[in-house]
Amino acid sequence: MRGATTIMLLGGLLFTARAEAAEVKVLSAGAVRAVVTEVADVFAKESGHSVKGTFGTVGVVRGKLAAGEPADVVIATDAAIDEMAKQGLVVAGTRTDVARAGVGVGVRDGAPKPDISTPDAFKQTLLAAKSLVYVDPAQGATSGIHFAGVLQRLGIADAVKDKTLLWPGGFAAEAVAKGQAELCVHQISEILPVAGVTLVGPLPKDLQKVTTYSAGLAARSAAPDAGRAFLVFLARPAFKAKFAAAGLDYKE
Repeated sequence: MRGATTIMLLGGLLFTARAEAAEVKVLSAGAVRAVVTEVADVFAKESGHSVKGTFGTVGVVRGKLAAGEPADVVIATDAAIDEMAKQGLVVAGTRTDVARAGVGVGVRDGAPKPDISTPDAFKQTLLAAKSLVYVDPAQGATSGIHFAGVLQRLGIADAVKDKTLLWPGGFAAEAVAKGQAELCVHQISEILPVAGVTLVGPLPKDLQKVTTYSAGLAARSAAPDAGRAFLVFLARPAFKAKFAAAGLDYKE
């Protein structure tokens, strides 16, 4: 009888645990996609909650959240999270900084690594390249907006316009891997995961943009407790090495 009671009790606990398990919907900037996906898998195994990620440029993330797309956790630039909190889209006080990303240059595996050590050297490399790709600034891409400004600053925006491929979103380095472009300029964390592409290095310091990526709880979250748990999980010190390996712990 006691054994039967124990089995019934365990069965009840198991049912309760399953009933409380939630799907955490993450609406995230693409720059942190690789490591967030990996960490989410660990979170799912430890917590019993599942995680569904949707990734895009920061502009796309903001637009989707404003349009009412279901989300529990939002990951974007720190400035974007703060702005969305002011708009009532993200719960104030839940911002959790998780990563720092720099912009870099990628070329196809086996290709000579061009000189990008100084602003002038980088300028000459861009002029000499047969083709280049970066994410379309019109999509609200952090690196795309910044690099468009760099081209203007270097005075070569018009000179490289006809040989530039504007990527709609996702990993622009895929264009290099496919032979569609010779050189890619993108967040380092979005160059490293692409097979067939080698990171040349970060932009010169004077032209660099370091972006802090932060997570926050969506105001209309359907699973706020699970969402808050995922925020805490992302900030675990044990994951710092994973973020660094993914190019998301940029240090000048």
